[in-house]
Amino acid sequence: MFLYPNAYFEKIQDITIQFLIKNKIKAMILDVDNTLIDKKENLSEDIIKWVREIKGQGVKLYILSNSNNKKKVERISKKLDIPYEYFGMKPLKIGFKKVQRILNEECSRIAVVGDQIFTDIIGGNRLKMFTILVEPIDEKEYWYTAWKRPIENKIKENMRKKDKEGQI
Repeated sequence: MFLYPNAYFEKIQDITIQFLIKNKIKAMILDVDNTLIDKKENLSEDIIKWVREIKGQGVKLYILSNSNNKKKVERISKKLDIPYEYFGMKPLKIGFKKVQRILNEECSRIAVVGDQIFTDIIGGNRLKMFTILVEPIDEKEYWYTAWKRPIENKIKENMRKKDKEGQI
């Protein structure tokens, strides 16, 4: 189903190279807001270190953000030395397809990592990419995201219940 990710992690740094190898992932599309940075645009040293380690293992990384703030996305891109697309229009396919062509990988070999079901997960699932949901870094939300969180929390609750029952 389009609403459910292939995997769930508490934070992006919990995604290991072993997990990526096991799932045949060669590239990752990363969200920015509340996945890599908090609402105040802080980028933690843990995430910087994680990006270096993942890139050092040969995994291609690309940022796809829905933000229309080019300077913010570009700043994070430069700090992490990862190419980017801003105003990605997730969950529409257009941004994902553009990045997939640039990465030159099959969709099944690309993981989409983000904190939102209605943008990152649905968008990645529509192209049959491997989707990974992470918890938001910051509890404080932008107004355009906050209204969706109660719905997403219900989906996560259902996902955890099914996981315990061995259904996913």
